[in-house]
Amino acid sequence: MADVAFPSDYARARADFLRAAEAAGARLRSFALPGHRGPDGGELCVDTAYVGPPGPRKLLVTVSGTHGIEGFCGSACQTGILLREGMARQAGPGTGVLLVHALNPYGFAYLRRVNEDNVDLNRNFVDHAAPPHNDAYDAVHPALLPPDSPAFAPGELVAGLNALRDRLGPQTLQEAVTRGQYRHADGLFYGGVRPVWSQRVFRTVVAEQIAGAAHVAYIDLHTGLGERGVGEPIFRGGRDPDAHERARRWYGDALTASELGTSSSTPIVGNTATAVADGLGPDGRLTAITLEFGTQPGPEVLLALCADAWLHRRHAPGEAVRSELKQLIRAAFCPADDATWRERIGRRAREVFGQALAGLADAKPEEAR
Repeated sequence: MADVAFPSDYARARADFLRAAEAAGARLRSFALPGHRGPDGGELCVDTAYVGPPGPRKLLVTVSGTHGIEGFCGSACQTGILLREGMARQAGPGTGVLLVHALNPYGFAYLRRVNEDNVDLNRNFVDHAAPPHNDAYDAVHPALLPPDSPAFAPGELVAGLNALRDRLGPQTLQEAVTRGQYRHADGLFYGGVRPVWSQRVFRTVVAEQIAGAAHVAYIDLHTGLGERGVGEPIFRGGRDPDAHERARRWYGDALTASELGTSSSTPIVGNTATAVADGLGPDGRLTAITLEFGTQPGPEVLLALCADAWLHRRHAPGEAVRSELKQLIRAAFCPADDATWRERIGRRAREVFGQALAGLADAKPEEAR
């Protein structure tokens, strides 16, 4: 089967998605980000497309662009596989497919992992009245964002990161950096101080289009962790006691779990699946994963994140520097010029979407509500 087509930018991704959704007969809804426009002057929107019967008991939900720039991959999979190839139409009786496209449209459009507020959306779904503390991040923040850096110096930054890695160990460093932090607004993996616009939109989508289902398969599409081209299904929850075992049945031995130490991702806080679990309540059955596609080695991805943060703080670094760093960032999260990588992403996404639909087909009515 042919590769999925990767869009050149956010505007093309959105246009392709909407066109494919209309051709598939999907019901569309759009949420425009207020106060911001894209690089081309166009609207920045979260778009949803639903294929299936009204009021489904079973629902597959896929989300792209939670981490902005990672939306190139997620959008390609949603548009190419679920819509153009017709997989959304292959759902069983009483089963619907909901596609949430570009949940962080600002980051997608401006090639950033974070949103318009410099917030990591996948760390924003916490109780902001009592946010979790990450003291370990406080200790590494100065090395990630040197305060006196008029020019981006990758050699010095890499040396500092290597020294940190040698002192702490790779696992401890990853946990400190990526868990989520709520004190350094200019830092990495910053979860914010309140629910951001994208979270509020997503909770509206959950309430209006997801909460009525009894069984939900949830797949949040990401890139940047793990072996290049490998699509790792990372367990992200479901609050009933059988959720992990159910996910294991659906996705097989490839399923990993951050909390068990089997994943390329260390434990995180405040991810998007929290909103789905909240919306379904205790009687719904949620089987949630992140489908994480590997791109570059971890140190290179971290360097790209540091470059992005530096670029955000230096408002006028010069177009040549900006262009160079944006290319570095894009390569870390969407190396779409690699045909082998594209082919592996398409093949694996088809497989995992199929596993989710098969799992929903086997779900028994008595297991929920």
